[in-house]
Amino acid sequence: MRRISLLLGATLCFMSYTNAQEVKEKEVKRIVSTLAADDMEGRAPGTPGIEKAAAFISKEFASANLLPLPGESSYLQKFNKYFLSTTSHLLKINGESKDWIVMPIGNNPDINWTIDGSYTIVHVKDRRDLIKALRSGTPEKNTLVLIDSSLTEFVSAIHGHFSEKVFDTKEALESAVEKAKSGSQIVAVLEQSPIADDAKIEINIKRTISVKPYENVGGMIKGRSKPNEYVVFSGHYDHLGILPPVNGDAIANGADDDASGTTAVIMLAKYFSKLKPERSVIFVAFTAEESGGYGSTYFSENLDPDKVIAMFNIEMIGKESKFGKNSAFITGFDRSDFGPILQRNLKGSVFNFYPDPYPEQDLFYRSDNATLARKGVPAHTISTTQIDKDQYYHTVDDEVETLDIKNITSIIKAIAASSTSIVNGTETPTRIEKESLKK
Repeated sequence: MRRISLLLGATLCFMSYTNAQEVKEKEVKRIVSTLAADDMEGRAPGTPGIEKAAAFISKEFASANLLPLPGESSYLQKFNKYFLSTTSHLLKINGESKDWIVMPIGNNPDINWTIDGSYTIVHVKDRRDLIKALRSGTPEKNTLVLIDSSLTEFVSAIHGHFSEKVFDTKEALESAVEKAKSGSQIVAVLEQSPIADDAKIEINIKRTISVKPYENVGGMIKGRSKPNEYVVFSGHYDHLGILPPVNGDAIANGADDDASGTTAVIMLAKYFSKLKPERSVIFVAFTAEESGGYGSTYFSENLDPDKVIAMFNIEMIGKESKFGKNSAFITGFDRSDFGPILQRNLKGSVFNFYPDPYPEQDLFYRSDNATLARKGVPAHTISTTQIDKDQYYHTVDDEVETLDIKNITSIIKAIAASSTSIVNGTETPTRIEKESLKK
């Protein structure tokens, strides 16, 4: 019986790899080029650009005849968050006004500083030191964090995770504001030129409570024999929006990060819509990954994790991996047998999946798979990014011209083929141990 099952599995995998050849390079280029075009304005949440992107993804899902997600009437999964938005700020160095990025950390709506010896000044030039400084909690004294310009790529994350931290209700934010008024504060400034510690620094900031609408874009195929078991394919379609201009270009197009992954999700939706899978398959493009992971968090909170068999999160597949062409890596490889299943399903092909080669980067916790993984789901991210040396990451130069479209197409075909046994219910990855994950 086992021999028959293995033979059947091998046959299905061969057929799926053959069928995956229907994923066409021309179509991949069309989709990724549309998502990363200048008129999408960098797809920052709450902007016309991301709304245009959501409409485009919805249209592509409709062409694949997807159903809306459970409980939704359209492909848009909408939710609101509350945050403190800056209405005005003034920064003066030795009496001279500076048009620099200023980010209040915490929940005090009004900051009026003239910095002297009673303040703490911290200079940061390293990512880990930056995170440590911003996560220090309520400091003993008001603290100015001066961020070296080499860390500009982290500005959006600072806004989302620290400066514009969101709350589910207005009442919760109002409570946090009242509490913050009695404590010391942190203000982060992106240092465009060196500031001496004895310089006269004045900072004035006013913020008000605002509501920010968000939209995930999702659809599904209902499984034939196991409709209550879900396999999720995901990527985030948001990016950084408009950045300080470099050589006249201010649009962070986000071609690799993550128009490439969103393109894969769309192509996989069209691929599986023709195959009538046994398990239900969800395809979702998350919002606000760059600014706090709010889209994937909301999605995860509205889905029973015990019904989710696996999650294929696809993040930055636009360039050749360190293992060469026809390869990608899987984050958290040792946390379940998700990776070995995919490897086995591709045996005999030209494509290979590898364990994450950058464990020091904590990539498993830095993408949209993390929320469901914390709930025990074998949720992993597939990527090719050479994160340690990618010159285009989080810059205005992350454009379609930097992508390897042929290699993206190869990766999408490999994901389609390697996932077939999971989608068709013949294999089920082991669960991730909840208590083993960071919080």
